[in-house]
Amino acid sequence: MSVEVLIMPRFPQAIAQRGSQKWLQILVNRRPELLERLIHERLGSQHDRIQWVSPVEKDDYAEYRDRSFIERLDVKLEKVSLESYWPLGGPRWDALGRTEDSEVFLVEAKSHIEELISTLRARDDSSKNKIRGSLDKIRGFMNGRNDVDWASGFYQYANRLAHLYLLRELNGLRAYLVFIYFTNDPDMGRHSEAEWKGAIRLVKSYLGIDRHRLERYVADIFVDTSILA
Repeated sequence: MSVEVLIMPRFPQAIAQRGSQKWLQILVNRRPELLERLIHERLGSQHDRIQWVSPVEKDDYAEYRDRSFIERLDVKLEKVSLESYWPLGGPRWDALGRTEDSEVFLVEAKSHIEELISTLRARDDSSKNKIRGSLDKIRGFMNGRNDVDWASGFYQYANRLAHLYLLRELNGLRAYLVFIYFTNDPDMGRHSEAEWKGAIRLVKSYLGIDRHRLERYVADIFVDTSILA
């Protein structure tokens, strides 16, 4: 049996009871107009209506990764394939959206600041080398710091940017990356918008990307959970 069969690309979910998964399920399925407005305001331009394809109730609130997230977005990577760029077991996207005008949106959501901290956990050398090679490419493209390890500390943030780079720069797709930070979550520390912004500045400073070549395609949005409860 191949490794591809063993690694699940689609993850059905129950109705979440807490944390960012709970609030994101509500946003996508109950308040999509709010999420769309916040994204459009942050990106500073008008986009077509976003159709959210994950996590949607009729699809068991499923989340996607690897080739299945590309298929779910209904796009093709015709110049640089996902398989040549990243090993199996890649980012599992919290939400995915697309428009009729072929724009695609990759979403990462957080409710707790400590979730920003992460490290590469791949075990085999082939996977680690492929990931580090791709991180080196985007670090060079963005003029990031060479004296820090992008595979540790804030690895998840870096690998999300790496996938935006794959879609937009290497394949010419109209892709956007959306980071959603939930504020005042009673179960996750009630972080304020100011606290989140301070943490984000730290992440960018560590990576050396306070200003970078992809920033116009990245949206940081803050959603107060009290308006979703």
